[in-house]
Amino acid sequence: MQIYVDADGFPRAAKEILIRAALRLGVPVVFVANKPVRPEPSPLISSLLVPEGPDIADDRIVELAEPGDLVITADIPLADRVVSKGAFALNPRGKLYTEENVKDRLAVRDLLSELRDEGLMTGGPPAFGKKDSQAFADQLDRFLIHRLKEEKG
Repeated sequence: MQIYVDADGFPRAAKEILIRAALRLGVPVVFVANKPVRPEPSPLISSLLVPEGPDIADDRIVELAEPGDLVITADIPLADRVVSKGAFALNPRGKLYTEENVKDRLAVRDLLSELRDEGLMTGGPPAFGKKDSQAFADQLDRFLIHRLKEEKG
């Protein structure tokens, strides 16, 4: 199992949680971004710099993701693309996207986007806070422990 992170705009608190969990459990992590990501002093943690442009990082993550991998992203269309390949996606706020729920989440996202475009709704999600960090840490641990047990058979 490999973890890929859609690192542009990834919250620092979530990054710290992810790195601690990955090092503790021995799971490799690749941060994919169009701006340099400060590397960690570990062979398990790496970064991949992609050119700037719409969806270039997303496209690279989709290319790299294999069935069973985990992609961490707040981008629901990206989550849908990797889930359709057999991978899993986790939102930095702790929502796990699977084949069972990603299409519903995508539909809600599209509806909210449409409402914002028509001026019927304004604003975005609230700032990333402690509750989000805790939800992310809890879901990440549950997911990783479950997947690692599955891999060991």
